[in-house]
Amino acid sequence: MKKIPMIVIEGPTGVGKTDLAIRLAKRTHGEIVSADSMQIYRYMDIGTAKPTLEERQGIPHYMMDIVDPDEAFNAALFQKGAGKSIQKINSRKKLPILAGGTGLYINSILYPMDFTDAAEDPEYRHYLNKVLEQHDNQYLHHLLEQNDPDTAARLHSNDTRRTIRALEVYHVTGKTMMEFRQDYRYMESPCYDWMLYGLTMDRSKLYERINKRVDRMIQAGLVREVRGLLDMGYRGDLVSMQGLGYKEILHYLEGRSTWEEAVELLKRNTRRFAKRQMTWFQREKRVHWLDGNRLEDRSVLCDQIISDIEKKWSL
Repeated sequence: MKKIPMIVIEGPTGVGKTDLAIRLAKRTHGEIVSADSMQIYRYMDIGTAKPTLEERQGIPHYMMDIVDPDEAFNAALFQKGAGKSIQKINSRKKLPILAGGTGLYINSILYPMDFTDAAEDPEYRHYLNKVLEQHDNQYLHHLLEQNDPDTAARLHSNDTRRTIRALEVYHVTGKTMMEFRQDYRYMESPCYDWMLYGLTMDRSKLYERINKRVDRMIQAGLVREVRGLLDMGYRGDLVSMQGLGYKEILHYLEGRSTWEEAVELLKRNTRRFAKRQMTWFQREKRVHWLDGNRLEDRSVLCDQIISDIEKKWSL
């Protein structure tokens, strides 16, 4: 089977992946598959930095607005849905461009990851949920630190779902999440012939962009969006509502923080999230890093990718 050529653009939140992907798609007759674990949700637009129809400039986007905020979703479902989208794009003689910041979603496409035989122990998972009820998030996170410090450093203590999953994997296999997943990185994809680009930026400049983006989200109506979700009946303890940009506003609406505290917390949490993303992406050995510090040179970055495309695929 002939492999499908595909461009992949990854990087931390706020670095400009969407802009670069749209520019590239316009110049290569490409279409974009979003690899973002929050942009999958309907009605959650501002807090997820989902590009508007105007910003998409007529470029089709896939894997956005595909589930409601109270529906379960995971990397296995992303792998299946994104795979179908990539095949559809290729069948139309277009270039698939996978772009986003959710590392596991991207890896589920780049590598032949099999989610069907993942280590599971429902009884142990039930036990951990009981531990969570009796103690708190920090207690569970501390357990993970003792067994899998790398994953603990990457996960926020409030991310109890992934914390429990990492503890479950360690309990069943005796391996950390990195050890459990690392073998696939040496395998070739049977479906896709990909080139992977990482967009990077000086930390101080990235943090400044993140702070300004939070301000723009608030001006665009982030509080109204969160209130609207609550009015639609979506509970604050849903996985989607605990996402970055939503839980901080929920704290304010529930009276657990002042407005100033909520805004500063959102900016701080977003900066920390970007740092964790970079730690994840830097483990990939086959990424071509692009310098995104000079925004006016995005066309130059496109030129570089297009040159690579012409050399490799002669599209």
